[in-house]
Order: sequence, then C-alpha cells, then structure tokens
Amino acid sequence: MKKYILLIFQIFGITSASLVVAQSYQVQPIPFNQVSIDDDFWSPRLKSHSLNTLQTCIHQTRDSTERINNFKKAAGLLEGQHQGIYFDDSDVYKAMEGIAYSLINNPNPEYEKLLDDWISYIAKSQQADGYLNTFYTLNHPDERWTDMEKHEMYCGGHMIEAAIAHYQATGKKSFLDVAIKFADYLDNTFGPGKRHWVAGHEEIELALVKLYHTTGSKEYLNLAHWLLEERGHGHGKGGIWESEWGPAYCQDDVPVSEIADIKGHAVRAMYLFTGMADVASEMNIPEYVDALKRVWEDVTQRNMYVTGGIGSSRSNEGFTEDYDLPNKTAYCETCASIGMVFWNNRMNLLSKDAKYVDILERSLYNGVLSGVNLEGNLFFYVNPLESDGDHHRQRWFGCACCPSNISRFVPSIGSYIYLKNDNEVFVNLYIGNEVNVELAKTNVHLTQKTNYPWDGEIAISIDPETSVPFNLKLRIPGWCKSFRASLNGKTIEVSSVEDGYLSIERNWAQGDKITLSLDMPVELIKADDRVAENKNKRAIQRGPLVYCVEQIDNATTNIDEITISRNNIFTVNQGGGKLNNMKVLTTTDKTNKLTFIPYFAWDNREPGKMEVWINYKNQSSLYTN
Repeated sequence: MKKYILLIFQIFGITSASLVVAQSYQVQPIPFNQVSIDDDFWSPRLKSHSLNTLQTCIHQTRDSTERINNFKKAAGLLEGQHQGIYFDDSDVYKAMEGIAYSLINNPNPEYEKLLDDWISYIAKSQQADGYLNTFYTLNHPDERWTDMEKHEMYCGGHMIEAAIAHYQATGKKSFLDVAIKFADYLDNTFGPGKRHWVAGHEEIELALVKLYHTTGSKEYLNLAHWLLEERGHGHGKGGIWESEWGPAYCQDDVPVSEIADIKGHAVRAMYLFTGMADVASEMNIPEYVDALKRVWEDVTQRNMYVTGGIGSSRSNEGFTEDYDLPNKTAYCETCASIGMVFWNNRMNLLSKDAKYVDILERSLYNGVLSGVNLEGNLFFYVNPLESDGDHHRQRWFGCACCPSNISRFVPSIGSYIYLKNDNEVFVNLYIGNEVNVELAKTNVHLTQKTNYPWDGEIAISIDPETSVPFNLKLRIPGWCKSFRASLNGKTIEVSSVEDGYLSIERNWAQGDKITLSLDMPVELIKADDRVAENKNKRAIQRGPLVYCVEQIDNATTNIDEITISRNNIFTVNQGGGKLNNMKVLTTTDKTNKLTFIPYFAWDNREPGKMEVWINYKNQSSLYTN
C-alpha cells in the first residue's frame, strides 16, 4: 500500500491535523471548513440539508433500495445478486461525501458511526487486487472492463472523492486506504504499455487529481492525464460506441485538446472539462486551456439557458444543435448545473477572470437550487423552463444521481466564496460569513454581511492581526450595470473594473470597512433571435435571480396569455407563506396584477402552470425598484 502524505490544505477543506501538496492554479479557494456561514439565504438551506436532504439520501440508500445491501452482499454478509442499476454504487459514495462534508462543520456522532459502518461493508467488498464494483462482483465477475460504458471508473471516482472527504472530516484512513488500493489497481492495469481505456462517463479524472493532492503520489496525476489523452483515438468500445449516438456522446470523437464545440451528454462533458482544467493547471498544458476556452464560448453563447442550465434534449440528456433551447421540454439536469459550477470554478482559478463566476452564480442560484425543494427532501432531475403543472419534484429516482449530487454539493458552498494567493484576496460570491485568511504570515479576519441575492448591499470588515498590504478584489457581477463602493465611509473613485473585479490595494489595518452597493433593477432579458421558441418573449431577472410566473399567484389570468412590455413598472415586494423572506415582483398585465417568483422556488406550493419566458410587446421603458 502506498505511503501517503497528510495534508494541510486541500481544495474542499481539511482537518487541522493534515499536511498539503500545493496546487498549481493561479489562485486557491479558501476551503469551506474555514468559512463560517451566517446568512439569511444560505443558512436555512444548510440546515435543511443537514436535517432533511441527508436523511432522505440515507433512508433511500439504506432502507428503501438495495444500494447498501449490494455492498453487504459483495462483502459476504448477505446472499443474493446485485439489484438496481449498474452504477448505483456511485449514489452511495455521493451520499457519503455529503455526510462527510456535513461533519466538517457540524460534528454528528450518529453520522460518523453510520459512515464507519458503510465503510466496513465497502472495504470487505473490495477484491484482493483492489477492484471494487458490486455490479460486476455480484453478477458478472468474469466480465470486468469489457464495456467502457458500464461506469466502473465513474463509480470508482466517486468512491475516491467520498474517501477523501471522509478523511478530511475525521482524520480516519479507513476509507482512504480503500481508495488508494483501488487507484493503485487502476494504475497497475491501465496506462502506457498496458490496457487502453476510455471511461464512458467521466469523473475518475478529477478524482485522481484530488487523490494526488491528498497523497502526493504523482502517478495518480499521470494516470488522470493518460485517461484524458486516450480520448479521440478510436479506443472506445462498448454500448455507447455501438449506439446511434456514437463516441461524441461521451466526448470521445476528437482528442480533448482539439475540442471546439459542445457535444453529447451534458454531465459527462462538465466532468471532463473539470478534469481537463485540473490536469492542465498541474502539468502546464496550454492546449487544454485553449480547448476549454473555445468550448466555454460555445456552451455559454449558444447552448445555455437563461437559468444557467444546460442540455436541452431528453433523448441524450445533453446537446443537439446550437440555439436549440426549448422551454417545456428542456432537460437541464440538476447534475449538469452542478457540473457547470465545478467547471466554471476551475476556469476562474485558471484565469482570475470573473466572467466565469458570473456563469457559476447563474447556474448556482437558478439551475442548481431549483433541483431541491425548500424543505430539502424533494428533488428535480429535470428542470424545464415551462410546465403545464404536471412536473413535480420527487423523493427519489431509479437513477438517483441528482439527489445524491445535491447532498454533496450544498455543504461545500463555502468553497466558492473566496480565492487567494500570496498578495490577493478575491471575493467571488456575496454570502454572509466570517473567515480567517493568512497573508504574508499575517492572519486577516474577514466578515461579510449582506442580504444578497435579495439586495445588492454588501459590507465587508477587514481585521488583520497587524497591518498588512494586499489587494482586495471585489467581483462586480456581469448583470450589474452600476455600483458604488466606499472605504471607511469615503467614496472610492472607480476608474476601471478589470476582468470583472474592483481592486482595492492598500495597507489594511484593523477596523477597515468596505461597503459595496450593487444596483439591482428588474431587467427584461432578450434571447438570441436564433432561439426560435423565445421570439417576441422576455425573461425577467433581478440580480442573479431569474423569475417565473406560477398559476397559484396569477389565478385570474391564463399565464399563457400574459403579455408584458417595456412600459411595465415592476415593484419588489416581500413574499409570504413558503416564500417568506424572499423578494417577489409584481406588475400589471392590462387590468390584472401579475406576480413573479424566483425560478428556484417554483413547484413548492400548489401544482399549476409555470413559465419563465413571457410574451412581449415592444414599447417604451420604465422601471422602479
């Protein structure tokens, strides 16, 4: 077994006893275990995650499906064959990752004991050579690695991520040992001069880079790079490659450095691009970065919904042709929006350009949060932009990748707020929190207070132990057309915003305070004329939030017939009931009062029609805030 180096820092947060292998991105995230969130928007979501989302995932994984029992069977503790879908192991791992992340900031002996039990089943399921997959172990022991579509490496990648999270949360090596043994098995089986392999569903690539950071063993990074380089050379074999979709479905039609436009399955693509960015940052591969920039333009300019959702087609859970963005049949898988956060976070790390955070934020507040109800126990797999009232969140799915992905994503939200390097601190997201940052061997305490995303008022206190110079870079969101900033009560004269950031460079002292006011008017968003379904329509946006109409708020109006114009005056009001503490928008359509609610909050009350894109008649403009 490999000897591994303990860490002091890792992208998703670690225990105080750990040691670090530095990453090569231009800047580093401040991990969420160092960020204490106290925020009227996010704190209730973190609470519902801990109380309800995790409990739902645990119940469905352990009690209502065979997912945990599959491991018990493979461990010899129960009799029987594998039940369920061949990639169900991954849902267990993602739920475990979410539980582990919750332990980092919210210790819970019951959750820790549950993880210990599950890890014991997984460890006993692992074969002597390191192989681990209950579907093959139980049902097809002689058919390992015969079909590249069957998610063997995908499941293994999620296992590695969960094991790292568990180690970060508890300091225990029990799960990490399993992950290392599996990764060593992969490294002994695949690579130059060994077996070819193209993972039909990407995930292993980014997981191996995380394992490299956790252990310091460069063979894991090299294997991730080799797996990326296997694509586009005709090595792919199995169900996908023999289907009507062909190799493009899993991004195997061209070498990754030649990717120019988006194709195939949306979640696969997001995980591929995330892995490419991680490897490119470590191994200095400019061809990867160039490819990622090209495909990013294609995704965001021609293949992304106003909600930040991607993947318009149900048939392939992904992309068809440019500007094919239907509303009622939009697929917009929740996992794909989570993938957009992962990928755009990496692009920001590579470039220090806030345009990537603009997309991250759009996907986060609209495409991701719509995937879970306000109580945290019902989930969307598919997130359409129009509904006849028959599309509802469910407690679970046969293919349960989205609930388990939500379970691991939400508690990590603190990792996306700040970035830092030796002399810069970037504030990317505006969320109430406190954090300690070390700059020039000086501890700097930052406190952020805000009611974002409901208004654009942000107050940041900077309290270093001793006076210290650094550049504080405040993101000015792309949706914001005007803003004001002050330092210690004095207006900051802004000459320019570079790469989406307002830079304030000075020798910071205790008691320094920054206030930032982002104007947040209601805006009518026009789609590209080539999006056929949205001609003569507009979407409503305020700040980072996309709004929609629901029938429950507009009972006297057929929402299909609602028409707005540039003459409409929108007012911002306090929501009530389940929308308490939210801002809703009201205006009139002829003689009827219209109410618009945040898109992420739809389908939390009575069933009814919903629309994001509203009929539009071009007239003069007037808005009030």
